Amino acid sequence: MRQREAFDVKKPRAGGKSLTVGAAWLLLFVLSGFVPLAARAAGIRDFAIPADENGQRILAELWTPCAAPASEIVVNNDTWPVAIRGVKDCAIPQKNLPFVIISHGLFGDRFSHHDTAEFLADAGFAVVSLNHTQDSVLSYNAKSASDISPFLVRPIDIKRVIDWLTVHPPAGVEIDQNRIGLFGFSRGGYTGLVLSGAVPDFHHPGFPCLEKTPLCREMSDNNIPAHPAGYEPRIKAYVLADPLSFFSDKRTLGAVKAPIQLWSSALGGMGVTPENVAAIAQNLPVNPEFHPVANSTHMSFIFPCTRDFAKTNPPLVCTDPPGFDRTEFHKNFNAEVLKFFQQNLP
Repeated sequence: MRQREAFDVKKPRAGGKSLTVGAAWLLLFVLSGFVPLAARAAGIRDFAIPADENGQRILAELWTPCAAPASEIVVNNDTWPVAIRGVKDCAIPQKNLPFVIISHGLFGDRFSHHDTAEFLADAGFAVVSLNHTQDSVLSYNAKSASDISPFLVRPIDIKRVIDWLTVHPPAGVEIDQNRIGLFGFSRGGYTGLVLSGAVPDFHHPGFPCLEKTPLCREMSDNNIPAHPAGYEPRIKAYVLADPLSFFSDKRTLGAVKAPIQLWSSALGGMGVTPENVAAIAQNLPVNPEFHPVANSTHMSFIFPCTRDFAKTNPPLVCTDPPGFDRTEFHKNFNAEVLKFFQQNLP
C-alpha cells in the first residue's frame, strides 16, 4: 500500500542555495511542457435528468473550464447559503473533456464538494455533482434514507448521469468517454467501491448497527431487495474519502482493479472509522494511493465553511479539531486529487 502524508507542508531550508534567474526560467520552461495551463475559472450550470424507469429525477451541477474571470455566486438551495466561485453558464469551447463525477455523503448535495469541482474544472476537467435521489439533503425521506434502498440505488444514479451526458450533453459539453473518474465521500465512497467492482456484504457491515434502525433490521433478516450488479467499466479511476464500509474482507474487494486514491480521516464519524478505511486499503487487490489525514474528522472533507453556512448547520459539520486548518488542507487535498486524475485519466 502506497501511503502518503496528506498534510505536510515543508518550508525551504534556511541558507539553501537559490536558483539563478537563468535556471529559474529553464525550470519554468521545462515544467510548462508537462503541466497544462489552467483556465481562469469554472463555468457552472444547473441541469436535471428526468425521471424514468430506472429512477427519480436527478438534480445536477455541471462545472467546466471557462476563460472568463471568476466571481462569487451565492447559491440558496432551499436549505442553506453556499458561496461558490465561477462563471454562470460560461461557454464551453473545448471538446472531449476528461470527466469526473462527484458522489456526496448522507444529507449532502451537489454543492458539498464545490471547491474540488471548481479546482478540477479550472484545470480542464468537466465535472458533474449530483443530488442522489434518496439520501441527499433535498431528497431526504426519513424512511428511505434510513433503510437499505439508497445503497442499492446510488450506483444506478451514477450510471444514469453518465448515460445522460453521453446521449443528451447539457450545453453541448462533450466528455471523453475513455477518461471518466469518480470522487466519492462517505456513502459516496461506498458508491465508488461498488462501481469499481466491489461486492458489499450487507450481513457484516463494518460499522456498529443498531437493530432498531430499518437498515440493520433488513440486514439481520436478510431482507435485501434484488438489485443489479454495480460494476461500471466506463469509470477508470477513483478518489474515495472516508468510504462507509460494507466490505469486510478481501473477498468483497477482489474484483476491484481500477486505480484508487484513498483518504482517511484520523477521527472518523458518521459510521466511518479509520480502522475500517485502513482495512479497505489493506484488502484491495491493487495497492491504493493511501492518504491518512492527521487530526481530521469525517467532515473535514466537506468544503471549508463560510460564516453564514456555519450558522445554519450543526456544529459537527464545520468544526474541526484544534490546530486543523480545513482551508489549508483543502488546498493540498484538491491538488492531490487533480494530480491523481491527471495521471490516471491520461
